[in-house]
Amino acid sequence: MSLTRRSFGIGVAALAAAPARAAEVPFVAALLGQMAALGDGPVLLNSYLIEPGARGDAFDLTQADAAYVYDNALAGLFLLAAGQRAAALRIGQALALAQAHDRKFTDGRLRNAYAAGVMSTPAKLPGFWDKKAGQWDEDPYQVGTDTGPMAWAMLLWVALGMKAPADNAGHFLDAALRAPSGYYGGFYGFDNAQQRLLWQSTEQNTDLAAAFRALGRPEDEAHAAAFVRAMYNAKTREFGSGTTPDGHKNTLLAADAGLWPYLAGLGDAASALAAINALQHGAGIGFSTASKGIWLEGTGFAALALRQMGNALAAQFLQTVRANVSPRGYVYATVAASMATGLSVGPALRKNQQEQAFTYYRRPALSATSWAGLAMLGVNPLAG
Repeated sequence: MSLTRRSFGIGVAALAAAPARAAEVPFVAALLGQMAALGDGPVLLNSYLIEPGARGDAFDLTQADAAYVYDNALAGLFLLAAGQRAAALRIGQALALAQAHDRKFTDGRLRNAYAAGVMSTPAKLPGFWDKKAGQWDEDPYQVGTDTGPMAWAMLLWVALGMKAPADNAGHFLDAALRAPSGYYGGFYGFDNAQQRLLWQSTEQNTDLAAAFRALGRPEDEAHAAAFVRAMYNAKTREFGSGTTPDGHKNTLLAADAGLWPYLAGLGDAASALAAINALQHGAGIGFSTASKGIWLEGTGFAALALRQMGNALAAQFLQTVRANVSPRGYVYATVAASMATGLSVGPALRKNQQEQAFTYYRRPALSATSWAGLAMLGVNPLAG
């Protein structure tokens, strides 16, 4: 029997209605175990499980205590889908506390990441000891704000019935990052010198369209969706990744930009298949056309899209995910030791450092684990 969009397009409104299926998904216990180890109360989970002696250079140093908003909101949505509302609520409450108790800002924004663990007030940000400089330092991306992660927090808050923080986030986005079409990328840098990012992302505007739809803000939803649709190339049936700061289209094909519009109802199955075909490496996909191997987070949400359209390739993708589970129960970020994305990030270790390549490493990853669980449950967190 073929799997239809109706069967597997379960959205945010139905996320809490699947407790009987939780036993089918092996990742629930891993998330709950990590959560229990961090302590009681509102909590954020480590985005990567970094082992002592890991050799990812700056990556391991900067990620050791980082709990990214996107990863945690996604984990909350997965836990809801698996019938673990109390655990999901702990994450939602932690994000709401972080929004309400920032060390500097009172405008409804969230940082991209916080220190993993029980949420404190003011919200503690991740950091690391820089041996060369002999000082405690922070990552300018982690302490900044991107629009996409805020959208995912909004999706979790709406699913939990927490409308007030979701609306506060929406007000911030409208006031600070609304572009003539869609929304700008966000803010980057340290508290005393943050710069507004004027590039625009297909993926992030897809997230926003879904979040504003869930929140019941149709005008904002339409504003974000219009940008996403403008990034569609009818000839190739692909969505470009967005625009550069000067307004030119970025032609890089990235997995989230290529597939999430379909999951959010802004693209069709043909657009999702075009992205999968372009990014496929065996029984999985890369992050972008610049990637040479399999990115397991993307392979997870590609499997969900394939299930939604009734494509048998979904089973092969899920088998790849199952073959790459770490001893601690999380799915690894990559199959190979590392994987290029084709993107760059700001300075990771010191201010005024040259931009460096954004690379994924084979580390147990919260986002890859959560997408794998959602794909196995057939729950689409971007559906209306």
